[in-house]
Amino acid sequence: MKEEFNVLMNNNAWCLVPRPAGANVIFGKWIFRHKLHPDGPLACYKARWVVRGFKQEHGVDYDETFSLVIKPATIRTVLSIATSASWPIHQLDVKNAFLHGTLSETIFCEQPAGFVDSLHPSHVCKLTKSLYGLKQAPHTWFPRFTSFLHKLGFQASKVDTSLFILHSTHQTSSPQLHHHIVQCLCHEFSMTDLGPLQHFLGIHVTRTSSGLFLGQEQYALDILKHAGMENCNPVSPPIDTKAKLSAGEGSLLPNPTNYRSIAGALQYLTLTCPDLTYAVQQACLFMHAPWEPHQQLLKCIFRYVHGTIHYGLHLSRSPGKNLVAYSDADWAGCPDTRRSTSGAEAEYRAVANAVAESCWLRQLLQELHRPPSTATVVFCDNVSARYLSTNSVQHQWTKHIEIDLHFVWDKVAL
Repeated sequence: MKEEFNVLMNNNAWCLVPRPAGANVIFGKWIFRHKLHPDGPLACYKARWVVRGFKQEHGVDYDETFSLVIKPATIRTVLSIATSASWPIHQLDVKNAFLHGTLSETIFCEQPAGFVDSLHPSHVCKLTKSLYGLKQAPHTWFPRFTSFLHKLGFQASKVDTSLFILHSTHQTSSPQLHHHIVQCLCHEFSMTDLGPLQHFLGIHVTRTSSGLFLGQEQYALDILKHAGMENCNPVSPPIDTKAKLSAGEGSLLPNPTNYRSIAGALQYLTLTCPDLTYAVQQACLFMHAPWEPHQQLLKCIFRYVHGTIHYGLHLSRSPGKNLVAYSDADWAGCPDTRRSTSGAEAEYRAVANAVAESCWLRQLLQELHRPPSTATVVFCDNVSARYLSTNSVQHQWTKHIEIDLHFVWDKVAL
């Protein structure tokens, strides 16, 4: 606790002032947790002073709260390029990142329990820096970090503004440039140099002779325990491909909170386990009102996870620069929408989504100076959808398809 308090004091997180009359003064509390090593053992005991942001009032002590989050596709793309190009991948960790954010609003909170100033026990803390628990904490940290990266010459990607790229005609990638950037970051922020990438965001990274292996074994074990299925019997498929889920079969779950929690946790597991994507997407379709069959689907997914706990994503070295996409659709098999959706339209919509994602990835690769060497080929197993993508004449039976989907024509023509 004292270490955490000293960090707050050294960061000038607040100044003590008399309690203003009529001001909204929020409270805080000490949060204690066990900080673990990536492979599970205890690393240390961690104490953190967290304010209760739910007591904040909109328009009074907070306004904007949105903060960008990097896309999983960006992570996979950057790591894949780095692997193919044999680039070093270095990892830094910002200590108490949110404390670096500077507040623009006036916020008052009570003094931390156990560290009340004996000379001014009735004073309150007027915050100058962001604290964990504040609604705007992530929002204030991102501009602070972004502004410093801009000073170093980095530019935010246009397709994913959480990715920053340094490109210079006067400097080349070298150990000296790498060391200079790390030194600048460590001087500006309190950071821990973790060396070559090994573990980040719950993902364990293993270097192999052919590339990188990304796994989330510990995360999978944690969510299995959270779901109470750490001792379940494994199954081979994550979903019954013969049965179709409906929004109104069986009985409603009396308490859907747990369903939403574990279904949401499964979404992050798909970052390194794409074989779970379809099954998890099906389960998440019904988070607003889950029924008993949807609960059975979740159990089936967790049984599959238990049997594939060591699975992950292998990024191998590849000299090619081609981008290939595959598209398929199963909307006609949905019991709730099949009567209003034709097979050709569903396939064409799936092609449009694949083309849009391909355009996004091509732009990302262009900004990373690794553009595809050829046009992107999109594979589709529906003849009607292929005809729609090359026929610029809107026939009577295609008039209901939205104009924004017909951009596929332009891309095929190009």
